[in-house]
Amino acid sequence: MTTIADVQPYGAATGRLVLPAGASSLGALEPAWVTTLLADAGFLLFRGFRADLEEFTSFVKGHSSRITLDPARSFHGGEVAQKVDAGTTAVGLHLENGNSPFGPDLTWFLCEKAASRGSQTTVCDGYRVWDAASDTARQVFGTKDIMYSRRVEEAKWKALVCHQTEGRKDIADVTFDDLRQLVGGISTTLQLNDDGSIHYAYRTGAVHPTLFGTRPSWANSVFGPSYNYEAPRITFADGTEIPEELFSEFRKLTAELTEEIDWQDGDVALIDNTRVMHGRREILDTDRTIYNAQSYLDPDLLTAAWEGRATA
Repeated sequence: MTTIADVQPYGAATGRLVLPAGASSLGALEPAWVTTLLADAGFLLFRGFRADLEEFTSFVKGHSSRITLDPARSFHGGEVAQKVDAGTTAVGLHLENGNSPFGPDLTWFLCEKAASRGSQTTVCDGYRVWDAASDTARQVFGTKDIMYSRRVEEAKWKALVCHQTEGRKDIADVTFDDLRQLVGGISTTLQLNDDGSIHYAYRTGAVHPTLFGTRPSWANSVFGPSYNYEAPRITFADGTEIPEELFSEFRKLTAELTEEIDWQDGDVALIDNTRVMHGRREILDTDRTIYNAQSYLDPDLLTAAWEGRATA
């Protein structure tokens, strides 16, 4: 593998920059190797590889058991990449779809054209945040779940169901029962409104184990955006308000521990969406094109990553 890729530190913590040392195709990178590297790093930035939409799509599919989506975005160049469109203001740290029961394992980005200034993607490792948290915060979030609740328009939840069930039904035929079966009732309550929209309440931990281990990560969407959606109400799972002093502590901690991906044309980023939150700095140059993909890791690759780390 050393003849194919050169791995260097990226940022101040465990993130890694992957550069071609031989073949310049992303497809030349062994998926099990990439997954094992991600398990340790939290996020990877691939730079200098051939990276058009076709190559990106193949790379994502090569690591994934299933592709998911944001129903408020449209696909570009197939059924993997969606164009990032969330206005021009800064975007707070979050897990992709972290305020719903449909959070993916992996978040991917392809920078087709980088902005000349601004719009860096931000990343923040939830392991580091939890390690730096106060004893009070660790006691509270270590024992209390949080809850996101909000309304979602009919067209958006039906599009999600249609995609998650691999198009077995036309979107016009999707029903509320289909959504309930998809959610399964675990940690989520659903209500159908008269106008066809739904209201959901999703319970989860603000701190939790990750895809690759039992180490707790403070990784969630409490500071995240709602560009295409109604902003969720965020409380403890029992409905009580989360004290502002706790929000303030984690705003300060995440600001101190946030790093930036300073994009170059052709860059591809891969983020462990169970551990590392991401966001974006304000867009100062709108002449930029970045695509996003979301997926669930191939279980065989997860097994290989566990085995690779055990023998390392």
